[in-house]
Amino acid sequence: MFYLGIDIGGTSVKVAARNGDSVVLTGQSPFYFKPGRIELIKSIRAAMPRQIEAVEAIGICVPGLLDSGGCKVTFSVNVPGLNGLVLQELIDDALGLAVSREPSVLNDAIAAGQELYHQRALGGRLLVLALGAGVGAAVLDEGIPLRVEGESPGHLGQIDVSIDNEPVVGSDGGIGGLEGYIGAHALARKYGDNVSAALEAMRGNEPPLRALVRAIRIAHAIYRPQHVILCGGIGIRLRRLVPTLRSMIENGLTSLARPGWTFETGNHDFHAAMGAAMVAESQAATTTR
Repeated sequence: MFYLGIDIGGTSVKVAARNGDSVVLTGQSPFYFKPGRIELIKSIRAAMPRQIEAVEAIGICVPGLLDSGGCKVTFSVNVPGLNGLVLQELIDDALGLAVSREPSVLNDAIAAGQELYHQRALGGRLLVLALGAGVGAAVLDEGIPLRVEGESPGHLGQIDVSIDNEPVVGSDGGIGGLEGYIGAHALARKYGDNVSAALEAMRGNEPPLRALVRAIRIAHAIYRPQHVILCGGIGIRLRRLVPTLRSMIENGLTSLARPGWTFETGNHDFHAAMGAAMVAESQAATTTR
C-alpha cells in the first residue's frame, strides 16, 4: 500500500511515495513562477516519474492561508493558482487517483520536520527553517508540532531582522522581513537568476546571511531548541556555511540558548514531500482504528 506526499512549493512541485519505511519514488516538476491553476495541475503531473496504483492516502503541503476547514487555500502569494481551490479537487484533476480519504494538509516546514525528526532519530525540541521561495518554520517537541498561530509556531519568515543600509520589504508588505532577505525571489532580485551561483559565492557577511543569523538568534530566545535544521531549496545549499553561520550565531548569544544545541541542514529537496507521506500514513492509521 502506497502513501503519497505532494509538496507544492513556490518554485516547483515535489512528490514522494512511501511503502512502509521505504521511499519508492521521488520526483520534481520543472520550475515555475507564480503559476495559475492549469500550470499547477500540469506541474503536479510532471512531478510524478510514473503512475502508481493503490494509493491509500495523500498528504499535501501548500503555501498560504487555509479556510477554517483546512480544505481550501484562501490566499497564497507565491502560488496564486491555489487561491480558492479545494485541494481534493486539485489532486483529482491532476492525478485522477481513486483515494477515498481526504488529503492530509500541512505546511512544508512541519512536514519536513516530521521526516527529519524520524530519519535522524532526534529527541527534544527541533526548529526547522524551510528556506525556499518563502520562509517557513516549524517547532516540534518529541515530534509533535508546536502551534502558536494556526498550524504554525508563528510567522518567523515575517519577523523584522532589518540590516543597516540594506532595507527590504517582504512579500507581506512588512519592512525588514526575513523572507525579504533570503527568500528565493528576493535573492534573484538582488543577485540575478542564478541563485545557486550566488549562494556558492557567499562567505557569511552578506545581508541575507546576516538576516538569517539574526532570525536564528531570536529563535533561540523564543523557542530554545535543542536542534536547528535548515531545509528547503535555499537551506540545504547553505551546508558548507554551517560552521561560519554557527560562529556568527554564537557570538554573544543569549544565555537562554540550550547548551550543546546542534545546527545542520537537510540533505535533499524531498524532506517535505516525504514527511507529507508519513503524516498521511499516520492519520490514515488513526482513522481506521
